[in-house]
Amino acid sequence: MKKLSSILILSCCSWFATAEVAIVVNTANANSLDQSAIAKIYLGKSKSFPSGDKIEFATLDDGHATTEEFNDKVLKKSSSQVNAYWSKLVFTGKGTPPKKLENDAAMLQFVASNPNAIGFVDAGKVDDSVKVIATF
Repeated sequence: MKKLSSILILSCCSWFATAEVAIVVNTANANSLDQSAIAKIYLGKSKSFPSGDKIEFATLDDGHATTEEFNDKVLKKSSSQVNAYWSKLVFTGKGTPPKKLENDAAMLQFVASNPNAIGFVDAGKVDDSVKVIATF
């Protein structure tokens, strides 16, 4: 009985531990994107915003909890699948992977300083230097 209770408590706690991922753009960016459009950007299938501006995109380092959530919720892939996908594109000369940043603060600064940037952070870390266009 104790074992079952422990499992239930851990399951509940892990459910609450998953954070929302906020997709952020520069405050001057007027584009809005849905999940499909965001996935196309992060899979190298879309290189410009609907306005025609070239996209500069970044991701957080591998192993970062927010990256894991983003890959799962938005790209519907594991991190190893995403890395293998980008390795193939790079090897064949068909794509350039997103810039990798070490933490949420670096991501916020990257997006805030570049009008054509898009990135993602833990929704709890968002500040007024960027604009949230979606949460997952």
